[in-house]
Amino acid sequence: MPGHFEPLPGGGAAVALDDVEISIIRSLAVQLLELIGPGPAEDAPADPLAELFADGPSEPPKDPVLKRLFPDAYSDPEQAPGTAAEAEERRAHSAEFRRYTENDLRAGKRQNALAVVRSLDALAPAGGGAVLKLSAGESRQWLGALNDLRLAIGARLEITDEDDTDALYGLPDDDPRKPMVMAYLWLGGLQETLVATLMP
Repeated sequence: MPGHFEPLPGGGAAVALDDVEISIIRSLAVQLLELIGPGPAEDAPADPLAELFADGPSEPPKDPVLKRLFPDAYSDPEQAPGTAAEAEERRAHSAEFRRYTENDLRAGKRQNALAVVRSLDALAPAGGGAVLKLSAGESRQWLGALNDLRLAIGARLEITDEDDTDALYGLPDDDPRKPMVMAYLWLGGLQETLVATLMP
């Protein structure tokens, strides 16, 4: 079990984590929470019905990580730009889609990251690490959070395709990106093994 998730009887998954691994995952999840920001409830009207129908932002985020986490719905980097009118139409559709969906997407990503932090905080220290046991529902939240963490790190490393990932394997040890690359690859391994435990 060390270093990878294994299925639990009746659903769910378990992984043995040492204290350093627990600290790294928790720190990354907290940073993700800070990046995503507080939910609309903090400054929304007291009326829950009004909050339910509150519009989200219509413009894409400026931060490259947030752009990766909340991409435009109607943009395709592989697609030719087309005419100015077509580009404007895609921009308008993306803005409308974002306005009605981004708040919910942020809330879901926030819940997943919080679930990671809370489950790690609930671990009983066993001197050098602990075994994390997740229910099937918690496993899905972890899977979402691991994916978001990898997207965030990938955006900071400017990874856009498989060739970029392959080049990272050859980085020298003194490259300042090396710790981030190691975290990216390690989280990828955790993610893969967690996906495997959730498959029937």
